[in-house]
This record gives sequence, structure tokens and C-alpha cells, in this order.
Amino acid sequence: MQTTTFELTSEFIELNQLLKLVGVVDSGGAGKHVVASGDVSVDGKKELRKTAKIRSGQVVTLGDIRITVR
Repeated sequence: MQTTTFELTSEFIELNQLLKLVGVVDSGGAGKHVVASGDVSVDGKKELRKTAKIRSGQVVTLGDIRITVR
């Protein structure tokens, strides 16, 4: 499993933008598509909200990629 850490510079980041900024997808639009496909989990639960607010301490998983947000 590939593990990545993302450092927040604000209160939260939208899920599709997080996927873009860590390099999992090429654009925010592609991030929305991946989330809509049902392949993304936040803290172990399937997340279908493309602009879900991801805050410090949460873990986002997509396939074998794990993103820890700090």
C-alpha cells in the first residue's frame, strides 16, 4: 500500500481537490469522477460526496493508496 501525508493549510480541503493535489488524479474533474465511482473511502467508509470536507486527522483511501491528512 502506498502511503502519502497531506499537510492542511486551512480548516479543510474538498475531497476531489485533495486527490488532485496529491497526484492521484490529473484534475479536480477527474477527482469528482473517481469519487462518484464509489472507489474512495474516508475513515473506512465509502464517500460519494465529491466535495466532502476533509479535515486534519482523517484518512482517505483509494485502491492501494492511503492519504493521511494532517
